[in-house]
Formats: sequence, C-alpha cells, structure tokens
Amino acid sequence: MSTGVNGSLGVVVTGAASGIGRHVAGRMIARGHRVLALDCDEQALHAAAQTWQTAEAANDGRVRLRRFDVRRADDWAEVLDEAASLWGRIDVLLNIAGIVRPTYVHRATPQDIADQMNVNALGMMYGTQAAAARMVEQGGGHIVNVASLAGIAPIPGIGLYTASKFAVRGFSLAAAMELRPLGVHVTVICPDAVRTPMLDLETHYEEAALAFSSSRPLEVEEVGQAIEHALERRPMEITLPRTRGWLAKLSSHLPALGGLLLPRLRAKGLKRQAAMRGEQAGGQGEPKA
Repeated sequence: MSTGVNGSLGVVVTGAASGIGRHVAGRMIARGHRVLALDCDEQALHAAAQTWQTAEAANDGRVRLRRFDVRRADDWAEVLDEAASLWGRIDVLLNIAGIVRPTYVHRATPQDIADQMNVNALGMMYGTQAAAARMVEQGGGHIVNVASLAGIAPIPGIGLYTASKFAVRGFSLAAAMELRPLGVHVTVICPDAVRTPMLDLETHYEEAALAFSSSRPLEVEEVGQAIEHALERRPMEITLPRTRGWLAKLSSHLPALGGLLLPRLRAKGLKRQAAMRGEQAGGQGEPKA
C-alpha cells in the first residue's frame, strides 16, 4: 500500500455511518490512517465514531466527521479541499455510500429511479471526478468504488439498483484506464450480498429474493479485506467471492442462460429470506455494523 505522511494515508470514506462504510472507516483508523468520515445521517455517524475512536485517534485529530450528501455535486469540491488542507494531499477516496429500494420495474416511481441513480451512480461519479482532478495534480492517489455483483449480472426485482451498479462498474473501469497512465489508480469492488442493514431491509421484500441466492451473505470484514488488497495491489476490479463473480460474468454474457437459472435461484433466495427473517425475529439477526 502506498503511504502518505509518516506511513499514514489520508482517507475519505462515504457512507461511513453504517454497514460496509462504518466497518471500513474503523478499519482504516485502526491501521493508523487519517480518516474523514462522511455520511448524510449525522447522528448515526457520531454513534459510529464512538466505536472507532481510540484515545490516541481522538487526541491527535486523525478522525474527522462531516455530514455530507454525495448527491450534491458542488459540495464535493469543498469536502475534498477540506481533506487536502488537513493532510496536504488526498491519498484514498472510498466511495461506499449506497441505497436500495427493491421494486419491480412496472411498480417503480420516478422518485425510486432518481434516488438510486443519484446516490449510487451520480454521487460516485461526482466524487471520482473531483478526487481524480486533485490526485492527478498531486501526482498520485487511489479511488475505490464499491459496486456489486448486481453491477455485472442483472438482478430482476432490484433492477433500479442493478442499473445504478452497472453504471458504477462501467464508469470505474473506464476511469481506471484513463487515469492509470497519470499515476491515479481506480478499483471497483463487486461483492455479492453483504450482511448489513441494507440486506436486513431486503429480507422484507420478495422482489429482492435473488439477492439471497448464495449459500451465505458476505461479512463486512471480507469487503474490508478486499479494499485493503485493492490498496496494496491496485487491480482494476475485484469480485467477491470470485466464483460467484465468474458466474455473474457468464450470466451477463449469456442472458438467456441466466434466465433459465432464475426459478431455481429465486426459490433458494425466498427460502433464505424466510430463514433470515426468523433469525431477526428471534434476536439473532441484528444488523452488523
């Protein structure tokens, strides 16, 4: 992993109040890096910070919190200028913020479409562009965008989310090719379903059954490890798990084949959804941060 001042990276994390973002922000802090943690839910962000802050981090100012809406394009310049003024440079941007609203296409509202595209796709694009401009000027940096296997193979029932994550993946790969000769690396991480509050929400929507078709959900720790691997090795893309990644790519290449598998995968997903709802009702399925 490339390092900034005294071996410590200056890291900006979006979606830091919950799920993957919350875990990864804490992980970066535990590794001794300086973190500007961003989220639109300020109360949840401060609650998350209580789990991150060591006495050392609190005292030396390595952790900064800011309420931030990734959809506001003009605010990206301000927040990245703040990070640069704090640390002298921005070493890493982790675009993790995201939402999902399971619904079939014919039932979706214009607001459903706008919200998922604006947060998941446009917010990531605004951040990537703004960070890339600064990183090219400073001579290097790394941007990691979290997409999904739903950004490789279409997932009926969460088609709007799928569309947004296809955009994340496509834009990230194109940006990676453009920026690598300029010393800036871009990695897109495409995980299967991850055990987060977002997945807990999806257990209550039969539309999202296919998100539960794997043998188990990933844990946030596995995504955190993948991000650290990305910062070390600088690949353009990581799929989690690798076998499901290859299956997603095959399904995307041969949509008719994917269609043949849908009934079996949906039945498996519905069964898994029911089991997870039972765990939640029994107090065993509490959201993992």
